[in-house]
Amino acid sequence: MDGPGSLAAYHDDPTPANHDCLGWPRSRLPLRRDGAEAVSGPEAQSAGALPPRGGAGEHGVVQTCTVPEGVRRMRADKALAAARPEHSRTALQRAFDEGRVTLRGRAIARDHWVTAGDALEFSFPPTVPATVRAVEIPLEVIFEDKHLLAVNKPAGMIVHPGAATGEDTLVHALLAHCAGSLSGIGGVERPGIVHRLDKETTGVIVVAKHDAAHRALADQFATRTLKKEYLALVSGVPPLLSGTIDRAIARHPTHRHRMTVGEGGKPARTGWERVEVFGNIAAQLRCQIFTGRTHQIRVHLKSLGHPILGDALYGWKPEARLAAQPERVMLHAEHLVLAHPVSGRPLDLRAPLPEDFRRMIQGLRKAAQAGRESESERGSGKCANTKRR
Repeated sequence: MDGPGSLAAYHDDPTPANHDCLGWPRSRLPLRRDGAEAVSGPEAQSAGALPPRGGAGEHGVVQTCTVPEGVRRMRADKALAAARPEHSRTALQRAFDEGRVTLRGRAIARDHWVTAGDALEFSFPPTVPATVRAVEIPLEVIFEDKHLLAVNKPAGMIVHPGAATGEDTLVHALLAHCAGSLSGIGGVERPGIVHRLDKETTGVIVVAKHDAAHRALADQFATRTLKKEYLALVSGVPPLLSGTIDRAIARHPTHRHRMTVGEGGKPARTGWERVEVFGNIAAQLRCQIFTGRTHQIRVHLKSLGHPILGDALYGWKPEARLAAQPERVMLHAEHLVLAHPVSGRPLDLRAPLPEDFRRMIQGLRKAAQAGRESESERGSGKCANTKRR
């Protein structure tokens, strides 16, 4: 077994200073952090950490924002968005559309021009109930507080509901689990899905409970200031202990449901290292992704000549030496490190391996051991024949 080592983490998300409406710079402000400490487990249920300004509990409350000195002319919607970056643009647009943004007592439109000294008063409409029905589905919670939730997604669960899905998606389950604790994403009472995992992929997935957390988490994924590691069981054994795949990924020109590497695609980079080898049958790899392309790890490992076990879409073939074939793609989002969206403190989230992944590892170890014993027996037979001669 090769040493697991540690892929280089590039996680650096310093907490910015607080900003108020007065004196905000012309560039877009960073999200306000109020220093609330993240907690997990039972403590999370009674944590006193409050959402950032403009988060839960401020629907209908009139707030005032004064345009600072130095602003000669600016659209009202852009001025408000720059002053209060903790609110989503969707929420602010709803406030304008429902006449909840006023200047000197009169409702104004988004494109109304404002200048230094103008005092904008605004409030948010009530949160709209989600159209998706809450369904009681057990979830394995890794971390939870008033701002976000991290779960270990099981295999077979689709993240988002769609035309071809039933009422068994992660969103259905989250609506039931978070009942009463969602303040709305974009004015709708729903969990904020920040990133996704394929249906068959298991592991850590993070969900926001309010707009401010959603925006802060989405920014970390967009700017790649977090660390994402996956475990994969692949066919065959890479000859190197570790490496980096830096190849663009695009949609397949003829099979539109597949992705492929090649020119014209979006840049994609995956680091990998060997964790364990199973004879010459398979290997367990730890993969760190530095971009977030569709099917990135699956496509990159196929291009390496080592498709993931169970991934027939990307070239895996059943292995005769295995007593049981994998029933899904053997990929697990095991480790995620990010900054808490409110306090800025690092969150180190790990999802235990699911049972079918552990069983597959045990099966691979047995198959590798059987191969070694068979090789040893053949070697002993050759020696006996040589002596007789």
